[in-house]
Amino acid sequence: MTSLADPLPLAQALIRRPSVTPADDGAIDVVIDALSALGFDCHDLSFASGGPRIRNLYARKGDARPNFCFAGHTDVVPPGQGWTVDPFGGAVIDGRLFGRGAADMKGAVACFIAAVARFVADGPMGGSVSLLITGDEEGPAVDGTVKVLDWLAARGEVLDVCLVGEPTNPRRLGEMMKIGRRGSLNARLRVFGTQGHAAYPHLADNPIPRLLEMLRRLTEMPLDDGSAHFQPSVLTLTTVDVGNPVTNIIPAEARAGFNIRFNDLHSGRSLEAWIRRTLDAVGGDYHLAIEVSGESFLTQPGALSEALIATAKAVTGLEPELSTTGGTSDARFIARHCPVLEFGLVASTMHKADEHVAVADLEGLTQIYRGLLERMVGRK
Repeated sequence: MTSLADPLPLAQALIRRPSVTPADDGAIDVVIDALSALGFDCHDLSFASGGPRIRNLYARKGDARPNFCFAGHTDVVPPGQGWTVDPFGGAVIDGRLFGRGAADMKGAVACFIAAVARFVADGPMGGSVSLLITGDEEGPAVDGTVKVLDWLAARGEVLDVCLVGEPTNPRRLGEMMKIGRRGSLNARLRVFGTQGHAAYPHLADNPIPRLLEMLRRLTEMPLDDGSAHFQPSVLTLTTVDVGNPVTNIIPAEARAGFNIRFNDLHSGRSLEAWIRRTLDAVGGDYHLAIEVSGESFLTQPGALSEALIATAKAVTGLEPELSTTGGTSDARFIARHCPVLEFGLVASTMHKADEHVAVADLEGLTQIYRGLLERMVGRK
C-alpha cells in the first residue's frame, strides 16, 4: 500500500500548513501533489471579491458519469489559547492526531484521498471522482465553493452527487450523517424616537418600549413545530442595546439583533415578510437589515444515504442517524446543484484547543469512503 493510501501522513502534512482563513500557506499544494500523483486533472482556482485572494481546487479523474464529488476545505480557524501541543505540529500522542484542522476538516480530506488511492489501485472506475476543495469555508464563504460551482456551471460540468467531509459525528465514528441543514437569518433592528429629558417623557419619544414590544411579539409564539426531518425553527435574541451612558436622557435610538435558524417550512423571504408585518403592527420609525447566510435544504433519503449507511455500518457496526442539526456548511451551496450529504470525523474537539482525532478513526473513515466509492462510482 503506497503512502497516499495511508491518511495519517497526508493529514499531518496538511495540519503543518497553518492555513488560517484567508491564508493558504501551501495547503492546496499538498492536495494537488497527492491528486496529481493519482492521475487527477487539477484546476488551481483563485478568486477575490474585493478582499484577499482565495485559493480553491477542483480536481477530477475520469470523464464518465456519474461524477461523484467530495467537497471539503483546507482553511481553518485560528488556534486560540490553551493548547498543550503545537497546533500546527501534527503530533501523534497516545493514538490521537493533534492539530488545528484535524477534525475540521483536514483529516477528512486526507481520508478521502487515501480512499481514492485504494479505490483506483483495484481497477478501472465505472464513473468519475472529483474533489472541490476551498480555502474560504471558515471565512465569508464568498470566494470559495460558490465561485467554483459557478466556474463548473460555465464549463458545463455536472456534479451528480456530492459528499461533504464535515465532522458530523458527535462522539463516535458512524453515529450521524447530515442530510440537510437549517437556514440561517440574521437581523439587525434599529428603532428610532426623539431624545429628551427623563424627567419630561411627554416631551420625548422613547423608542425602548416600542423595541421591547416588537421583540415580545417576535418571540411570544413558536415559529413552527418542526417538520419530517427538521426540528422546530428557533428565533434567538443576540443583542439588545441602547448605548446610553447617563440616567437622565431618553435615547433617540434603541437596537436589537436576532438570529433565526429555520427549517424547510420557511424561506429567508417568507421570514423577512413575517418580521416586517410584526414590526409594522407595532408602528413607529424603524430600520431592519436582513442577511440570510443560507436557506434550509434537504436531500431526501435515497440511494446516496442508503449507500453511506451500509458502508458505515459495515466498518463501525453503527447505523448513522439521518440528521439536520447544527449550523451551516458549504453543502448549502452544493444542494442547489445536486444531492449532497455530509459525513466526516468526530466533531467533539473542532475549533477547540488541542483539537484531535483518533488515528483509528482516520483509518475507519478511509474505509467508509472507499466503500462508498465502490457503491456509488462502481467499476467498468
